[in-house]
Amino acid sequence: MLRLKYEQIADQLARDIRRGRLPRGARLPGEHVLASRFAVSRNTIRQALAELGSRGLIATHSGKGSFVTFDGRPLDDRIGWTRALAEQGVHTTVAVIRLELVTDKEMAERFRLDDDEFVAVDRVRTIVDGPAISFECTRVAAGDRLRKLPESGLDGSLYDVLRAEGLVPEQGEEWVELGRITEVEAAVLGRTPGERFLRARRLCRDRNGVFVEHTESLLDPDRFRLHLKFGGVE
Repeated sequence: MLRLKYEQIADQLARDIRRGRLPRGARLPGEHVLASRFAVSRNTIRQALAELGSRGLIATHSGKGSFVTFDGRPLDDRIGWTRALAEQGVHTTVAVIRLELVTDKEMAERFRLDDDEFVAVDRVRTIVDGPAISFECTRVAAGDRLRKLPESGLDGSLYDVLRAEGLVPEQGEEWVELGRITEVEAAVLGRTPGERFLRARRLCRDRNGVFVEHTESLLDPDRFRLHLKFGGVE
């Protein structure tokens, strides 16, 4: 199977780390240096670094932010929830209940996007042999290749699909409130209408501020929490 360029670079850097050429905990060369070394764009290097992060070989740190936890365990949403939950020993299945091209002028205007076409990806996440824990409705910009996703289908993680297109979430905003689920939402989740769920709206952009995705989620409040970190020196 042919591996993408950023995966090949990540493989090489991983070998360097494991062989001690790049000691664990040491600062990696800058993006510009790595881009010159591998003769690729800085965006490809960012994808490679994100891949190394998902393998647990490097980490980025920030002084403040918000972090989702599940049963008190932190989730690294930079690698996608399926993988993040699995790393915490929580195995889930994901059912895609909607995958289609949609037009949303209001969303395009709200986020100042030139194109009002999006790919809608609605998913229900369920613990293996357990209950549904989230209902996630995601909208991603319908770029040249992503707009074909409804035809080809989503085979695997949406995060991996976006990353393959160079769309790596690096910044954004999130709003969370507690509310009651409707009859339609309850039917999707297999719950009772009126139950309280966390309603989260998350906007993600890449390092350059380019729109990556917008997700509205219903999260089981008995399992999910939002942890805030603030202050300190960057």
